[in-house]
Amino acid sequence: MSYKSDIEIAREAKKKPIQEIGEKLGIGYDDLLPFGHDKAKISAEFIKAQKGKKDGKLILVTAINPTPAGEGKTTTTVGLGDGLNAIGKKAAICIREASLGPCFGMKGGAAGGGYAQVVPMEEMNLHFTGDFHAITSAHNLLAAMIENHIYWGNELGIDTRRVVWRRVLDMNDRALRDVVTSLGGVSNGFPRQTGFDITVASEVMAILCLATDLDDLKRRLGNIIVAYRRDRSPVYCRDIKADGAMTVLLQQAMQPNLVQTLENNPAFVHGGPFANIAHGCNSVVATTTALKLADYVVTEAGFGADLGAEKFMNIKCRKAGLAPDAVVIVATVRAMKMNGGVAKADLGPENVNAVKAGCANLGRHIENVKSFGVPAVVAINHFVTDTDAEVAAVKAFVEEMGSEAILCKHWEHGSKGVTELAQRVAEIADSGMAQFSTLYPDDMGLFQKIETVAKRIYRADEVLADKKIRDQLKAWEEAGYGSLPVCMAKTQYSFSTDPNLRGAPTGHSLPVREVRLSAGAGFIVAICGEIMTMPGLPRTPAAEAIMLNDQGDIEGLF
Repeated sequence: MSYKSDIEIAREAKKKPIQEIGEKLGIGYDDLLPFGHDKAKISAEFIKAQKGKKDGKLILVTAINPTPAGEGKTTTTVGLGDGLNAIGKKAAICIREASLGPCFGMKGGAAGGGYAQVVPMEEMNLHFTGDFHAITSAHNLLAAMIENHIYWGNELGIDTRRVVWRRVLDMNDRALRDVVTSLGGVSNGFPRQTGFDITVASEVMAILCLATDLDDLKRRLGNIIVAYRRDRSPVYCRDIKADGAMTVLLQQAMQPNLVQTLENNPAFVHGGPFANIAHGCNSVVATTTALKLADYVVTEAGFGADLGAEKFMNIKCRKAGLAPDAVVIVATVRAMKMNGGVAKADLGPENVNAVKAGCANLGRHIENVKSFGVPAVVAINHFVTDTDAEVAAVKAFVEEMGSEAILCKHWEHGSKGVTELAQRVAEIADSGMAQFSTLYPDDMGLFQKIETVAKRIYRADEVLADKKIRDQLKAWEEAGYGSLPVCMAKTQYSFSTDPNLRGAPTGHSLPVREVRLSAGAGFIVAICGEIMTMPGLPRTPAAEAIMLNDQGDIEGLF
């Protein structure tokens, strides 16, 4: 049996005018800033007017560690949102915007899949409403103003060896990881070594996704530490006087984007910090607005629960005063087989023993999610090659873990294929079972916070960090940053820092290579193992297959 591609399905969507989608949530015509007929931004005035209203139920969708076999976290998020609406609930979904880096690199698209997609799919995967370009411009304006300040006399006394603000680009480009700027003579400034990160790792991205309004955005931008003086005292963005102009560039980007699913249900798509090098969640303003407008809000956090869900709980929920009512962990039979040692090329034939062996990875994630006091249900994202015996093996394992697994066919059937999950998730969310708490208190030491995540979430035996890193963490504590949460930057493919170590490894160590203070965003980044803040393209990038056909339509996006 042949299936249509995601882009073919998306192209056949019968979209409604975006004003009609807004009406479902009580958003009036005048409160929307349309970008064409099928997407719009929600006005800041409307968002402000929702304060004081009762919140709906918050449902987090997370997953096992990603594998080449595919898991379908965004697909399940969209499908569950459609499923809740199909059973008569007023639901909205909140997901992140797509980065051009992975779209042209590994993934080829990030709007869901099959009959559980957000549309317009092409625009969402490409330039969308320009938010990422605004973030890139604001970030690099600050970089330019730092260089300019130094060029015109360096009144602030910046130590040019200790400028910590790098540049960003929303593209995977390993050649830009380490560069030397200002070559070419006196008129070009003072040469120094610096580099680029990908835009979705920018502190400006994190700030936009954690800020509550424009005033909070400007305050956070002003708090960014951009450099240090010779006496090691910090120089802030507000000292460079860039925070005002950056806020201007980000004014429209702060407004959440409203689009629709294939079944014409509302979807907020806003912000996009990476989950393996940033905090991996859509914006606080989108989530909190959706909670005022819908009875159920389905959101996702990037990559596996060891990264996205941990940061959702310990950073986003802590900072925004949110508390999830239920968690859905997405898994596939194919991924269980890969975790059980089966090669991607051999995933077709039935292999119940491999499924059972691979379930350890799923079990670890179930334990971790429950450690936050939130009930978890497993969504088995169905593939046509799955056998009844393999599905039964996953269900039996999950039952032994004290949870439940539900087979979902939303990729093939849309909301009709996810009704059982929608009903059960609504029951759990309404039950009041959740007793959410973060993994560590604010007043725990910074290194102890890193150790807590490493030992309780990754099951590492120890954290390896040299004296320079430990001293830096102590210095930040003495400077008043000790109450900040930690944002762990590590590979998404394993609980360890070895991307090839699948399953549920124990007895490993977590090496911390570098720590960075994101004073504006309000967290400490711990860069672990070999993770890069500027990814490179794979041997065969997805960009090679992306093109316009003779009809002028885009091909190659998933």
